[in-house]
Amino acid sequence: MMDTSLDIINSVISCQPKTTIKMKILNWVSPFCLNIILSTFLIAQIDNPSLTLVSSSFIYEEAPFKECHASSIVQVAEGKILATWFGGTREKNPDVTIWLSEYSQGKWGEIREVATGIQNDELRYPCWNPVLFKHSSGILYLFYKVGPSPTTWWGESIQSKDNGKSWSKPDKIPDGFFGPIRAKPLEMADGRIFCPSSLEIPNGKWSVHIEIFNPKDNSWKRIAVDDKSPYDIIQPTVLTHKEANTLQILCRSRQNKIIESWSYDGGNTWSKTAETTLPNPSAGVDAVSIPGKGHFLIYNPTVKGPNDRAKLAIAFSKDGKNWDSKIQLEDETSGEFSYPAMILGTDG
Repeated sequence: MMDTSLDIINSVISCQPKTTIKMKILNWVSPFCLNIILSTFLIAQIDNPSLTLVSSSFIYEEAPFKECHASSIVQVAEGKILATWFGGTREKNPDVTIWLSEYSQGKWGEIREVATGIQNDELRYPCWNPVLFKHSSGILYLFYKVGPSPTTWWGESIQSKDNGKSWSKPDKIPDGFFGPIRAKPLEMADGRIFCPSSLEIPNGKWSVHIEIFNPKDNSWKRIAVDDKSPYDIIQPTVLTHKEANTLQILCRSRQNKIIESWSYDGGNTWSKTAETTLPNPSAGVDAVSIPGKGHFLIYNPTVKGPNDRAKLAIAFSKDGKNWDSKIQLEDETSGEFSYPAMILGTDG
């Protein structure tokens, strides 16, 4: 492999009911599945990076749940990746729990349940939107949500000191905080965790904000992002720019566009939200920033409508403003390929 290549991993979940899965390469006729796509970016020129799909595989072929959704992935060691998602009878059902699988030695291991919404012998709630994050201290975090709905849920987390083999008991995140709501967080220079988050008010507005978690004292801090935004936005993903202290978030919206906001002081204050040129059918997005080269975004390149999550694409931008389509991962007329997760490998 050329030393200019960049490896990333993209995880995609669809959540239409199907009880059996067959492994197929780039042919997701069976729509109920969790896919991991291994992609290689061959950066021949900084100005015009190309994108080549090198392999595609299902994590599992059979599962004890009917539907799944909301993927997250993390690399915990050389050649070892963890993927997580929520699965159960159907979204919002109390039997929806958090599941995990490990990729090592070239294959995926058995899926296993790692968190539930059980409160006591008579009460349980569904789980939602797990997010994996490996901290420089060696602690692996799994953030997730518990509650009847996105307007009433709360945040919880479990931790692992052995790369996901065993997990702590759940910790409830303080009221008013949720942790990373859907996309992966970032680690700051001082070890604090920068969490892109959002809030859904019952019968009301969607809004995004930033939460800063300090593992040293288990404290949380909230940073507003355009509280008077005219857009209904949730589930931001973060881009880091080469200019000092410059960050950008891209958000899911109800307005058929991906919405952005910028920070020029390391995330302490944010610009007014604005529309990008990128379409969005009110579905999650994810991004990776390649130091010195630009940014890749995975998203559904459609607007709201029937089967609006049946297409999935990756775009590239050098500056976070002008985006060029690079590859169409899925281009179907029906089905769902949504809530993608994307990471940059530790080898660059």
